[in-house]
Amino acid sequence: MRSMRVLAVGCAVAGLIIATPAVASAKTASPLPKTWTEAALAPFNLEVDGTRVLVADGFTGDISALQPDGSLSPLVSGVAGASGVATRGAWLAYTSTVSVGGEDGEPGENVQSGLDIRPPQGATVYADTHAYEAANNPDASVWYGPADHSCMAGTEFGGHYGVVDSHAYSVASGNGVWYVADAGGNDILRVTDGGAISTVAVLPPEAITVDESLIEQFGLDACMAGVYTFEPVPTDVEVGSDGQLYVTTLTGASELGFPAGQLWKINPVTGAAQLLSGGFSGATNLALGKDGSIYVAELMGQGLSVYRNGTVSPFVALPGALAVETGAGGTVWAATGGFLFGQPSQIVSISNGKVKVQAKLH
Repeated sequence: MRSMRVLAVGCAVAGLIIATPAVASAKTASPLPKTWTEAALAPFNLEVDGTRVLVADGFTGDISALQPDGSLSPLVSGVAGASGVATRGAWLAYTSTVSVGGEDGEPGENVQSGLDIRPPQGATVYADTHAYEAANNPDASVWYGPADHSCMAGTEFGGHYGVVDSHAYSVASGNGVWYVADAGGNDILRVTDGGAISTVAVLPPEAITVDESLIEQFGLDACMAGVYTFEPVPTDVEVGSDGQLYVTTLTGASELGFPAGQLWKINPVTGAAQLLSGGFSGATNLALGKDGSIYVAELMGQGLSVYRNGTVSPFVALPGALAVETGAGGTVWAATGGFLFGQPSQIVSISNGKVKVQAKLH
C-alpha cells in the first residue's frame, strides 16, 4: 500500500462517527473509561510494561511514559514518524516512517521506515524495513483490485500488483525476536536483535463482491462487477502465550464504509494465517487478555470490541479508538485518535479496580 491509510481514512465517514458518538448507557454493563490525559497528540500505539504505560506519539516524535498526574515524560525524542513501541525487559524498540510529498490531505510517499532497537547497553540498532522491502517486495505477485485486471486501469479503483512500500507501523516482542506489522508491505516481519529482517507472512487480500448497487453508488464501470480484492494493511501484531502471532488488518474497504477489518492468527514458523474474525470497522490495534480475550480497537466503529470463543461483542464505547493494550489485573488501556476528527486525543483505562501508574522511569 502506498501509505498507511489510518491518517488518510475517509474523513466524511469518520466525521459522522464523531458527530454522533456512542455513549455507554446506564442500562448496560459496559464499563466506563477513565481519562488519564489528552497530552498525546497522535498516540498510535501503547505498550504496558509492568506498571509503566508507554506511548508512541507520531506528531511529537516522542516515545514517552505516562505519569500519575497525566503528563508524559519522554524516553526518546525526535523520532520522526514514530508509530509503534515495544519492550522486552530493559530493551526498547520503536517503529517510525518518514514520507514526502502528498497534496490536499493525501498521503505522501514513504521514503524511510524501520525499527530502532535499543539494548540496555551499547549502540542502538536500526533495522531498515524500507530497504528490505525494496530488495524483496514480498507481495509483488499479489493482485489487488478487480478480477478484470484491465478494468478502470489508471484510476483509483483500478488494480495493481504489490508495490514497493514500507510503513513499519507496530512492533511486538516474543519468541526471542521482534515482530513488525508493516502496513505498507502488507506483511509481518521478523527482526533479530542484530537487525536482520525476514518475512513471516504476507497477509491475504480481503475480498468483497461488487454488485450493481455499488457500481451505481461509486460511479464504477460495469466491468467492476464481481470480486474485488483489497490490500490487507496489517496495523498491529501481538505475541500470545502460545507463541502464535495475532494481527489486525485495516483494508481499503474500510475507507469506503464497509466493516472490513479483520483479526488473524499467524504461525510464526510456517506463516500460515487463520482468519479468526472479520467485520471490524477499521481495526487499528489489538490487545491480548490473560483469559483468552482479544480486544480490538475500531477506529471507525463505536470503540473497543472483544473477541471471545469465536464471538465478537462490544466492550466499551470509545469513538475514534486507535490503540489498545492490556495491563495488570485485567486493566485495559486505550488511546483515541482525536486528531483525525478535530478533537483531543485521549489515553484512558478501563478497570474494575484502582489503577496506579509508576512515576519512576527505567
